Amino acid sequence: MKRFFGTDGIRTQAGHFPLQPLPLETLGGALANELSRRHAEPPRIVIGGDTRESSAWIAACLARGFETAGGTVACAGVIPTPGVAFLARVGGFHAGVVVSASHNPFEDNGIKIFLPSGEKQDDDLERRLEAALESLPIPAGPVIPEDEAPLWDDPALALTYLEFLTCKVGENLDLSNFTVALDCANGAASAYAHIVFQALGAKTYVTAASPDGRNINRDCGSLHLDHLSQFTREVGADLGVAFDGDADRCLFVDAAGKPVDGDAVLYLMAKHLDAKGELTPRTVVATVMSNLGLEVALRDAGIELQRTAVGDKYVLEELIRTGATIGGEQSGHIIFPRRSLAGDGMMTALNVVAALAEQKASLADALAGFVTYPQILVNVRVREKIPFADVPAIAAAAGEVEAHFADRGRLLLRYSGTENLARVMIEGEQESDVTAQAHRLADIIRGEIGA
Repeated sequence: MKRFFGTDGIRTQAGHFPLQPLPLETLGGALANELSRRHAEPPRIVIGGDTRESSAWIAACLARGFETAGGTVACAGVIPTPGVAFLARVGGFHAGVVVSASHNPFEDNGIKIFLPSGEKQDDDLERRLEAALESLPIPAGPVIPEDEAPLWDDPALALTYLEFLTCKVGENLDLSNFTVALDCANGAASAYAHIVFQALGAKTYVTAASPDGRNINRDCGSLHLDHLSQFTREVGADLGVAFDGDADRCLFVDAAGKPVDGDAVLYLMAKHLDAKGELTPRTVVATVMSNLGLEVALRDAGIELQRTAVGDKYVLEELIRTGATIGGEQSGHIIFPRRSLAGDGMMTALNVVAALAEQKASLADALAGFVTYPQILVNVRVREKIPFADVPAIAAAAGEVEAHFADRGRLLLRYSGTENLARVMIEGEQESDVTAQAHRLADIIRGEIGA
């Protein structure tokens, strides 16, 4: 089991191991050595990150270790995660490195590595980087450098990504009939989203696009749709788009402020692609977290739903295996593999608005008939991630819940891949029943292994 890499790279509180100067330099050096071994030439990486106050010094420490080991670093500055993945693919780099903790609060940060294909780092690379960190001493407390000089940004890199979004993804797209509200989460989308939509003719209203290093994701963005819902109604927009901190995902609200999650986006886009004969095979890939309503709605349309474990990398693996056209997560992380192997919030937003433009429909109209089953997700902070089957009280309670719902619902009990959280997700026909059962099981978990 890996100690430092979770389902989405490294993620922890900035200043805590391994997000400290020495392990970061060690990590950078190990990455350079591994890329050199794989490619038999001096390695080149592109690095970028989100707006957290720690992102600049983390990137600088990583880069120093990489360059000391003989590599070359190009810095894209503040840029969405999928922008780094895109640049790694088209810029002749051996890898792309992102410094971000996505939707987490500003105190946290993380590292994601993309291969030249645009895919995230493979398990072999993770194991080799883990091995480099294993031998290092872990300080008793946090270590944050003073006066770490930031890397010099190359503005041409950001422009290359913007041109891809506007000229390739948005090719022949006229959004002059759309008014769009954009919630940038005070994150990486802040300097990008309005440029892209305005370049394609849309009228935009922007909120949460004034990052100060500490306000990323704070009461805004895809985790806090109430903010966008109210803003969209206030400005009279046709729809609203909320990005997360690193803009690799997005969620929507319709003109009335009603939230639209990733399941609804998968349904909308699958139906749209299918009508155009572009959903080949007629398959959508989603995770075990996707609502039963998505499965039912797709089945009624003659489209198969393939489920994977939670995590966009598992969705991508299944997309590649099946050759499917679209996949994603309920959280709004959508992948269009024939365009990019990384989830991209702005690409998703453009594709959704393009579908609405072609259908001459509002977001609400395009989703008419899509019904979600009542679902509740309860998070319980735990001391450690003990297998649920090894805790008799939890195992017994989970069995009772499954027997209670039988074929009228489902229970998904799992641990978070990035935090010490147990996640209890239940779906069923009656919301009151689902809620009661989920909280009963959560209370038992809290009593047995709660932090």
